[in-house]
Amino acid sequence: MKLFKWAFLLAVLVSSCMSKPKIKVDLIVYHAAVYTVDSKFSVAECFAVKDGKILVVGKSDSILAHYEAKEMIDAAGKAVFPGFIDAHCHFYEYGRSLQEVDLVGTKSFEEVIQRIQSFVSSHPEIYSDKNGRSNWIVGHGWDQNNWEEKKFPDRKQLDLLFPHTPVYLSRIDGHATLVNGEALKQAGITNWVHVDGGIIITRGLYETEDMTHVKTEGLSGVLIDNAMDLIGKVLLRPSKLEIRKALLDAQQKCLAMGLTTLDDAGLSKEVVDLIDQIQKSGELKMRIYAMLTPDKENLDYYLTHGQYKTDRLNIRSFKFYADGALGSRGACLLKPYTDKPSEFGFLLNKPEYYRSMALEMFQKGFQMNTHCIGDSAVRMILRLYNNIFMNYACNGGHLHMNPRWRIEHFQVTTPEDIALLSNSCSKQMSPIPSVQPTHATSDMKWAIDRLGPERIKYAYAYKELKEAAGMVALGTDFPVEDISPFKTFYAAVSRKDIHGNPEKGFQPENALTREDALRGMTIWAAYANFEEKEKGSIEPGKMADFILLDRNLMKCSEQEILKASTLATYINGERVYYK
Repeated sequence: MKLFKWAFLLAVLVSSCMSKPKIKVDLIVYHAAVYTVDSKFSVAECFAVKDGKILVVGKSDSILAHYEAKEMIDAAGKAVFPGFIDAHCHFYEYGRSLQEVDLVGTKSFEEVIQRIQSFVSSHPEIYSDKNGRSNWIVGHGWDQNNWEEKKFPDRKQLDLLFPHTPVYLSRIDGHATLVNGEALKQAGITNWVHVDGGIIITRGLYETEDMTHVKTEGLSGVLIDNAMDLIGKVLLRPSKLEIRKALLDAQQKCLAMGLTTLDDAGLSKEVVDLIDQIQKSGELKMRIYAMLTPDKENLDYYLTHGQYKTDRLNIRSFKFYADGALGSRGACLLKPYTDKPSEFGFLLNKPEYYRSMALEMFQKGFQMNTHCIGDSAVRMILRLYNNIFMNYACNGGHLHMNPRWRIEHFQVTTPEDIALLSNSCSKQMSPIPSVQPTHATSDMKWAIDRLGPERIKYAYAYKELKEAAGMVALGTDFPVEDISPFKTFYAAVSRKDIHGNPEKGFQPENALTREDALRGMTIWAAYANFEEKEKGSIEPGKMADFILLDRNLMKCSEQEILKASTLATYINGERVYYK
């Protein structure tokens, strides 16, 4: 009888355990190769999502035994990664460029002209040169370094084709532009205009009887760096509807690439306010880390009101420019350009400006992110950062706060300045190198001409920067480069262009490992944004931002990386893109 009772009780207990209800969640991804990018770089099989956040990560059998979901994804062994973070891009400007003349990849100025004519003829309702109508023709992406005749273009042909319509064609790096005579006229740019931190390129004066005409006759139409601002004052401003369209168009392209957070480097208050509005309406799903342009409106408002953060928008940084670009010889170098010994490049502002802004940023708690291409600009900003840290953030080598200030691009440097990254006043604090691997593979064909064989060794030195600083945040700088994070990953680990050149890689000693490249596009980029506790890895408690790819970036061949595509993109556990 006693034996019967014990058997009965055991049966009841087993039955009770077997019938215990599973925990309900919103989504389960199982049978996957989940690269969590946690501190151990663990690879899991399964994870569950509840209320937009990762709830649990582990083995498929274990999680499926205890959890059930409305949405189940059998990954069938495919790779899952945290959503990619582009640590430096121009999201809004990319959206605007989708409605402009695309000049990327042109092989000559003649092809530039052909593309403009084709674009204008297909938009007759917008562009007309009759009756003095002055709608602006805007294009982006030319690069004279890719032309057979590697010199800056001239506006003469534009003046013949569009005598009454202003034309604005920005170079691929956004640090130079070609405009026509009508644009120069509307902006009031003449031979006698001087610009600090910029160049108005002339081609020699020509005398004419028309004294109004002689003022601009010697201008080639090429404006570099701060000189471009003269045109910006008269360039037609987009409407709110046009801004909104640009943001949503850009989002569609970026989600298809597996991008879930974008660091937009240089935004106005008008654009930031609209981003916030359409994020809250649910139309803009993309998370944005906004680097503010340090104009009067932004400085007055945000330094008074402080940082602003929602779950999709983070405003706590300003983007500064120390110098221009290497391709247009605006990058500020310690020694002259090898291919133009009379030029050093230039700073876009006086050193006192950067120091006063650094103090303001530090005192108001804002991150300072500074564009530095040339080694002179890098040295100035790096030493300024360390001086601020030593005097205000540290006391006797003890960290009081970590401002996580960034150097954007960190393109040309020296061994001495790389060493400065690891010699901050605290081992936990170092300026963060924010770099774009495809710049190295895009520039490598002509960068040696600008820098020479010795100086080029310390350009695009991503591995050395990573080892000195402990991390690198990776981005694309799109639309300067392609928006694809797969090209970023490929360039970082192979140091080759998309055609597989050079065979052994460009300065391959500075290639990143695949593990570090993935960290740079996820957790290190999140850290650079003060967001590593929210995103950047697939761990319990973090936002459920993740992507499912058609191949495993950590195991496939180098060339297979470029063939990778996104099968699905999730933000907050919501599927926002699928193939």
